[in-house]
Amino acid sequence: MNVQASHNGLMGTFIHYVSRNVLGMLGFSFYILADTFFVAQGVGENGLASLNIAIPVYSFSYAFGLMLGMGGGTRFAILKASGEKEHGSRVFTEDMITGLVIGLFIMLTGIFFSAPISRLIGADSATIETTDIYVKTVMCFAPAFIINNILIPFVRNDGAPGLAMAAMLSGSISNVIFDYIFIFPCNMGMFGAALATGFAPVMGILVCSVHFLRKRNSFRFVPARPHFGTIRDICALGNASFIGELSNGIVILVLNMLILGIAGNTGVAAYGVVANAALVVMSVYTGISQGIQPIVSAAHGQGNKPWVKKTYAAAIVTALIISALVYAASFIFAEPLSMAFNSENNPLLTEIASEGIRIYFIGFGFAGINVITAVFFGSIEKAVPSFVISIMRGIGVVIPTAIILSSLLGMTGVWLTFPVTELIVFLAAVIMKKISDK
Repeated sequence: MNVQASHNGLMGTFIHYVSRNVLGMLGFSFYILADTFFVAQGVGENGLASLNIAIPVYSFSYAFGLMLGMGGGTRFAILKASGEKEHGSRVFTEDMITGLVIGLFIMLTGIFFSAPISRLIGADSATIETTDIYVKTVMCFAPAFIINNILIPFVRNDGAPGLAMAAMLSGSISNVIFDYIFIFPCNMGMFGAALATGFAPVMGILVCSVHFLRKRNSFRFVPARPHFGTIRDICALGNASFIGELSNGIVILVLNMLILGIAGNTGVAAYGVVANAALVVMSVYTGISQGIQPIVSAAHGQGNKPWVKKTYAAAIVTALIISALVYAASFIFAEPLSMAFNSENNPLLTEIASEGIRIYFIGFGFAGINVITAVFFGSIEKAVPSFVISIMRGIGVVIPTAIILSSLLGMTGVWLTFPVTELIVFLAAVIMKKISDK
């Protein structure tokens, strides 16, 4: 994408890229939500608890793909803007080989060690069987998750955000369809839910592969092997996406452990409802950040600083508007949403989840800014502030905050962990942005 020669103008380009990525990420989040709904209806409360316990493992695989995809895509966009297309193809090839190796390692780990992993992340006697099934199946699809997450950013950065969106949506739609078929007519339970989730990235890969048949495709496979310097550069540029996704898993893992001691499996199931509803909103912020990345990286590569600044500002305003609307809606739909995932009509589950939605969702205004700012820094080759923001969200602030607040306030403290963490990170992000602008 030649930013300076764009015929759409900044806002036209912003809407073109961001809208497609938001729609694609919404589709992705809805297939996680579909898993939650179908498991709740077809397997019950223990199945819902098992799904939430297993999500960190899924996040782990997905995070590696995002890091390699967003980092490689960012470097490719900068090289393409500088006219170095052949170098961009080498980056793509090295990225794909690295992703495949990591994916195969995760797959083998899942095949041989899924049960110990399930117990380690919090499964007890009531949930170990269903958790183990889900963990093993999802880990077997790790190569597909990683390769899909590499292909989509490269396709997006090669001027095809519509195809990238189609790849994400096709995976999401297939997951919803197979979720229903496998869990209900086929009566496959938790294995069916995991299998449907695993098919989603396979569909995405098939759709992305169309890009290689297009004449305007700027990257291709070339003879190359991974070099440490290239992979280190890719990981540095993609660390915000990696830590951001991994943080979701870490937060869920830590809070699951704390909630088990406070409210048992019912509390974990309620947290599953809140966390998956929150995932839909967070996917919008991720879509915005991934949407501006090609614009910002290309403008940065061409030295177009006004577009870099204005694109970031437009993203922040968009996120704040969405946050305000979501928080208002949370007061209206907290109970209906909680009841939709409560097939056994447990009043305690509905009560805990409804309270959680109203408190947890306070943090979205800060979270949106933090996610966008972290990816923005990575898009302009400022890996350090990007890493700091992401690590604060993922480990540095959230874990001690969760432990302290839950010990003082019980479940209310658990729900407050997210908004308090995002507020602290937001203040740090503002300082880093001001220093960066000097």
